[in-house]
Amino acid sequence: MATRNGLRRRILTWLLVYVSLLSVAIFIGGLIVNEEAERMVWESLLRAELHHYQDRLAADPTYRWTDTDDMTLYRWDDAPPPPKVLRVLPPGLHDDLWVEGKLRVVMVQDLPGGRVALALDITEFEGLEETISSGIVVGMFAAVILLGLLLAWGLGRAIRPLSVMAGDIGRLQPERGRQRIEVEPRASDELRVIADAFNDYLNRSERFVERERAFINSASHELRTPIAVIGGAARLAHDQGGMPAAAREQMQRILRSVRQIEQLISLLLILAKDPERLAAVSDTVSLDELLPEIVEDHRHLTHGKDLALHTGTLPAVRITAPLAIVQAAIGNLLRNAIENSDRGVIDIRLDSDATVTIADPGHGMGPEEISRIYAQLARGEGRDGGGIGLDLIARLCEHLGWRLDIDSAPERGTLARLHFHP
Repeated sequence: MATRNGLRRRILTWLLVYVSLLSVAIFIGGLIVNEEAERMVWESLLRAELHHYQDRLAADPTYRWTDTDDMTLYRWDDAPPPPKVLRVLPPGLHDDLWVEGKLRVVMVQDLPGGRVALALDITEFEGLEETISSGIVVGMFAAVILLGLLLAWGLGRAIRPLSVMAGDIGRLQPERGRQRIEVEPRASDELRVIADAFNDYLNRSERFVERERAFINSASHELRTPIAVIGGAARLAHDQGGMPAAAREQMQRILRSVRQIEQLISLLLILAKDPERLAAVSDTVSLDELLPEIVEDHRHLTHGKDLALHTGTLPAVRITAPLAIVQAAIGNLLRNAIENSDRGVIDIRLDSDATVTIADPGHGMGPEEISRIYAQLARGEGRDGGGIGLDLIARLCEHLGWRLDIDSAPERGTLARLHFHP
């Protein structure tokens, strides 16, 4: 899989880094060993020459050293004296010194006749050494490049079955059943274990989806049918003449409860469906026309309270969404505002970016209560008690790609913003 963060690329990068660092370490170690060995050779050679000179001088005090093309002897008591660069050197071996225009290694030693310095010309040797070192560096880089190509080829062959499996997994379609991950007969045991585990997961996921689909189909029919019967019977009874006022009020409560239960069923069924498949059941909703209807449907909840519902001027805004879900979401936010307020004005606003804002003057919720709502949403928990809660509305918004923001504080009321996608 030739992606920027592909397994092959990452393994190859780390191997090349390791090989490069190892090569540099070996090269530096070789240089250190070479310099030390070179120093030992120079010291042995120059000491031997000085010992020979000292022995000859002891046997013949009139003996005079004869310089060669490569080796020169400097005496402190000679005239002219040795070059200044030599006169400041202490006894011992000194490597890579430029003396009289040549690169030399110098051995300074105190003899009975005075201090002397024996210098060996290593200019050609150092040039040869630099040539060899450059060749080693070039060879090292060539070896790393060649090794990298071999590693890339080998890793490609080794990781190809895993890349093929990753591609097969990426091409799986959630809506298709009986999908399996196949491996080659010569695949490794580890690859077979991964494929078997993933196929087992697919089997269990298919069985879960089938059970969920069966439940949704059954719930859609088995729950809606009795609710429709109850609602129809309540409407017939409500429309009959001569019904006492108390009984008619109870019938109205039944009808409102039926509508709430129908909304709750619709919400739960929507949550059980794939959001990408909801387009088939979506409508073009005019929020500026729908909001006044929702406000009027909930105005009866303000009876007995010193509350007023204010909508103001609403801009023309249309969205594409399931109508029943939009009604339920806005309606339950409005219901929550009414239930948590006793007096004042509940302001319902609509912005041109398809944002519905409901501001109530109620006692408000503290940070702990708001945090509890979002914590329940994150954990997948429901509210305590009955009805449709803010946690369910928040989960529905998340499912449909909407956003619900709640800003509330004690003694200041609650501000709820529902952001639809236009």
